[in-house]
Amino acid sequence: MRNRVTALLVALLAMVTLLATSGIAQAKAITLRLAHPMAPGNNVTLGYEKFKEIVEKKSEGKVKIQLFGNCMLGSDRVTMEAVQRGTLEMASSSSPNMANFSPMFMVFDLPYITSPTHQKNLYEALDSGDLGKYLSAESEKIGLKPIMFSEYGYRNFVSRTAPVTNVASLANMKVRTTDSPVEVAVAKALTMNPAPIAWGEVYTALQQGTVDGEGNTFSLLYDAKHNEVLKFANDSAHNYSMHILMINAKVFAGLPTDVQQLLVDAGKETLVYQRGITNELETKAKQKFIEGGIKVHTLTAEERAEYVKLTRPVWDLFADRIPKHLLDLVLATQK
Repeated sequence: MRNRVTALLVALLAMVTLLATSGIAQAKAITLRLAHPMAPGNNVTLGYEKFKEIVEKKSEGKVKIQLFGNCMLGSDRVTMEAVQRGTLEMASSSSPNMANFSPMFMVFDLPYITSPTHQKNLYEALDSGDLGKYLSAESEKIGLKPIMFSEYGYRNFVSRTAPVTNVASLANMKVRTTDSPVEVAVAKALTMNPAPIAWGEVYTALQQGTVDGEGNTFSLLYDAKHNEVLKFANDSAHNYSMHILMINAKVFAGLPTDVQQLLVDAGKETLVYQRGITNELETKAKQKFIEGGIKVHTLTAEERAEYVKLTRPVWDLFADRIPKHLLDLVLATQK
């Protein structure tokens, strides 16, 4: 009888110890730093603020998310390199800049490979389908684990110097791009002169005339106050970008299982909110452009067809770097 009681006490003690050392139950809070380059009020920024709120609420403050936005710790490329090294826990990068880490992410830079019409299909494939599993496996190879694929939006061409209407209007324009080789190739296909510049330096580059224009969402351009120096825009929607929240794979593996699940679940819940506000913010920003005197040109069907035709050969340039299987996974969402 005494041995049975002793065994029971040992088992209870082990259970208490396990609970005391599990992630959310432990007394000492876990703090994870999250860096991103997006401006205050932007759809991506609001998403990460919601993510922080959900994580801290559901963990009852035992897991804290410390946000560093607006390029506070550097561009998305710089902060993602820090996550790879393990000197920062989490960072968010645009899909074009993720091409610096894995060529697989270049697939989203291909011009007109996705359409707003099929956005729901794309998200289902990213969140719970083979496309998301493929990108997660590729990320693991470079020491990263995706937490969520935030909606960034479709990029449009804007200019401070001259109207951006048909393809001919873009000739010789000095345009800011990311370091994505696909984005550079798209600019060249449209007879522009690409200038890869880190996001945090673009406003000054526009002011000083280092570049004449850029391609980005109306929402981010407005939130970052680029509308102060821009005069013209169009609705080219020539490529879609995401902002991908990554955590260092070793850091994630070292977290208690319940904390790992908390982060994953919080990411899913955040996406419902973040993607839900994006269209409204983009529409409002476009209207602010117009109200502020920026001339926004709506491409005709013929003009858009010319954009598509001239940029389509870019796909072939990267056929040896983007696996056909990955290309097919993305194209399967556009039906």
